[in-house]
Amino acid sequence: MSRRPFGSTLTSGGTGGGGICNVSSAAAAQSGNGTGFSGGVPNDSAPPKPLPPIGPMMAKADPAAGEADVKKLCSVCHNFTEGGAAKIGPDLYGVVGRDRASAAGFDYSSALKSHPGKWTYEDLNNWLHSPKEFAPGTKMTFVGIDDDKERADVIDYLHTLAATPEPLPK
Repeated sequence: MSRRPFGSTLTSGGTGGGGICNVSSAAAAQSGNGTGFSGGVPNDSAPPKPLPPIGPMMAKADPAAGEADVKKLCSVCHNFTEGGAAKIGPDLYGVVGRDRASAAGFDYSSALKSHPGKWTYEDLNNWLHSPKEFAPGTKMTFVGIDDDKERADVIDYLHTLAATPEPLPK
C-alpha cells in the first residue's frame, strides 16, 4: 500500500535538498503510486511495508527503461554528466558508491548530511522509494517511486553513470 498523500503537488523548483529526481502528482499517478487513503480516510497508521531486496530486482532491471524514467522524472532537477554542475539537486554522475551529501557545488540538507556513508544499492532503493522516510526532514519534494521494477530500472541506469561502475548486487 502506498503512503503517498492524495492530491500531493510537487514543484520542479526551488527547494533542493540533495535528493534524486522530482515528479508531479500526475506523473506519480501514472507510475502507479496510490493515494495513501483507505475508504476515504488517511491511512498513516500502518507501518511501512519492507521493500524487497534490491539484488533480485537488479537482475531483472533495464537501464534503458531507467534512462527514460530519469529523463521524465529527474532531469529537471539533476544533471547526469561527469563534472556537471548542480541544478536544483546535485549532479548524479557517479552517485552509486559515492559518499552521501558529497557532490561538489551543492548545499545538502542537514537531514541528508546526518546519514554518513556511501550510496549503496539498498540505500538508493530506500531513498528512491521515499526520500522523506530515508532522511526525515529532507528538503527534497520528490514523493518517491513505489513501483519496484521502475525503481530498479532507475538505479540500474544510475549505476552505468560512472567511469568504473560499481558491481551489481547479487
